[in-house]
Amino acid sequence: MDTKYIFVTGGVVSSLGKGIISASLAKLLQARGYNVTIQKFDPYINIDPGTLNPYEHGECYVTVDGHEADLDLGHYERFTNIRTTRANNITTGRIYQNVINKERRGDYLGKTVQIIPHITDEIKRNVKLLGTKNEFDFVITEIGGTVGDIESLPFLESVRQLKWELGKSCLCIHLTYVPFIAAAKEVKTKPTQHSVKQLQEVGIQPDILVLRTEHELSNEIRRKVALFCNVAPEAVIQSIDVPSIYEVPLKMQQQKLDEIVLTKTGMPVGSTPELKPWKEFLARVKNAKESVRIGLVGKYVELQDAYKSIDEALFQAATYNDRKLDLQLIHSEKLNESNVEELLGSMDGLLIAPGFGQRGIEGKFTAIKYAREHDVPTFGICLGMQCMVIEFARNVLGYADANSTEMEVSTKHNVIDLMESQKSVSNMGGTMRLGEYDCVLDPDSKTAKAYQSTHIKERHRHRFEFNSDYRAEFEAAGMKCVGENPETHLVEVVEIPSLSWFIGVQYHPEYNSTVLRPNPLFIDFIKAVIKNKK
Repeated sequence: MDTKYIFVTGGVVSSLGKGIISASLAKLLQARGYNVTIQKFDPYINIDPGTLNPYEHGECYVTVDGHEADLDLGHYERFTNIRTTRANNITTGRIYQNVINKERRGDYLGKTVQIIPHITDEIKRNVKLLGTKNEFDFVITEIGGTVGDIESLPFLESVRQLKWELGKSCLCIHLTYVPFIAAAKEVKTKPTQHSVKQLQEVGIQPDILVLRTEHELSNEIRRKVALFCNVAPEAVIQSIDVPSIYEVPLKMQQQKLDEIVLTKTGMPVGSTPELKPWKEFLARVKNAKESVRIGLVGKYVELQDAYKSIDEALFQAATYNDRKLDLQLIHSEKLNESNVEELLGSMDGLLIAPGFGQRGIEGKFTAIKYAREHDVPTFGICLGMQCMVIEFARNVLGYADANSTEMEVSTKHNVIDLMESQKSVSNMGGTMRLGEYDCVLDPDSKTAKAYQSTHIKERHRHRFEFNSDYRAEFEAAGMKCVGENPETHLVEVVEIPSLSWFIGVQYHPEYNSTVLRPNPLFIDFIKAVIKNKK
């Protein structure tokens, strides 16, 4: 069977939720038994988001094969349980890099290299590669940015060409915004009309329109949009604000988005799937009465997307423990000895966030010391785990100057140090320890009991590591190294067994947490928080 290609574009404004719509459609097609994957094309020149500041880009997501990717890939995985790879996220930078490398090798035999056909051919090759290599029924491709952006033009031109080449096997879903003018008390369709016109100007007629809105749209409004935009009335769908992103697939199913896609691509529609486990999860969200208050201590807390995967993993874990998540964001730069009791005293549990660099690090040490001395369940991730180690070295082992060589190169007690393999690295992009690695756990540890296994695989993104020269000292004083990589013996997990739940992990378990397969360590953390609260 031929692979069907679906493109999702956006208009009017950015951040409309193309990723959520793409993931929801994938979920619905998957529930009907189709083999589906999603990819994201980002129109910026960076080779990947690995060198982008969270202020610019939100979270950087990591795939199993060690590619630093757009945060939408996290949504794709959370909704579908598909494990994404390097092939699922392509930037303009990577497209140009590939073309320039071919030109340098002489592959173009002296021809003038141009945007059309060379750049567009490379984009099309990447779109189709995923389908042909893995025999997917559907490949959903989300085009980043907004129609009308100069950066997106080569991608849209590639979509136009593919629509001609593939005929019925290809369709375009366009997501736009329908604003509500409060003073006039009415919704306005003109921005959508303009957005579709811009798409038509580059030669693409959308097959389906998804209208993002805060207010219910009448049938009359939808018919008007259909008329002005050359789209069938039943293919104009509204995506209204919902309390949780996980309700979006059900809203799309109610409006038959998946059926419309199947009909338009000439596929059998069949019976409507029940989505039973998904609905059970949402029922738990709605029925949870009590809440758990978790303080997330980090330096990017004012950014909505900086800790996206952690927020979602905590939400999933709270839901499976039949609790509402009351997430309190605590800025580590503003935390010190004088206000720590006031800021952390009401927290049921703490999560010490990952990150890079010196800013806000002392606040993290303050939070960890408070949590350790007051036995507050605490979860440290990546830099959060390294901070747990440094705080313990300073306040328990008595090395007042203990630090990471990331923060202080000349520290005498470098309990966290640059990994041996990183010492010769000069290029910063894509050179960290990235992707999935094995970890062997001590069978008596809380961590092993949480996973119900002594062998796990989790994803990483770091350059610095626990300095094993200090291992014996830490263990003698009560901080146990309970997880290590079997090949390099790099310490992956530390815990203090005498406390109710005090665990730091070098890896990122949040990347591995999905709606139907939540990460066991997050589940166990919330369980410990509830128990401790009682």
